[in-house]
Amino acid sequence: MVAQRVILPPRFSNDELYQAYDDWGCNCGPSALAAMAQVSLDDARGAITGFDAKRYTNPTMMNDALRAFNIDFKNISPVWPDWGLVRIQWEGPWTEPGVPYVARYRQTHWIGAALKDDGSRGIFDCNAMENGTGWASFQDWSAIIVPHILRDIKRAYGSWHVTHCMSFCAPLAT
Repeated sequence: MVAQRVILPPRFSNDELYQAYDDWGCNCGPSALAAMAQVSLDDARGAITGFDAKRYTNPTMMNDALRAFNIDFKNISPVWPDWGLVRIQWEGPWTEPGVPYVARYRQTHWIGAALKDDGSRGIFDCNAMENGTGWASFQDWSAIIVPHILRDIKRAYGSWHVTHCMSFCAPLAT
């Protein structure tokens, strides 16, 4: 029998997210990790080796952070996880053929993903914390949150694709 996963609100509030942003530059990587691992923002920050110096979270850093929390996971890209983390690539001139891959890295975004009992997909995005939980349906995330994010990315095409999916293999103890 497969254990049911309950979509829980993160263990931080919108005010705490803003404070962490002001204090140490918290962004999508630590917030998605904290929400999906059910830990504090400060704990997520501490698990992402190199975040304080770089202010971003690449896939290697996220893999290492998941291991630091003893989370059993698999990299399953490009298949969306039933429960886990997804790294999005915003498309623009930086994703054109011939452009070095390193140019793409500045235009990525981490979210959480959960398959709900009704078969729909829930998305955790730090940009949705105004709703109190950061969780939105995939449809609302795509139609409302993504365009909001892309407004702030100069020269973005308005499209995106998945680069990495990290599926948690077992439900977390809550």
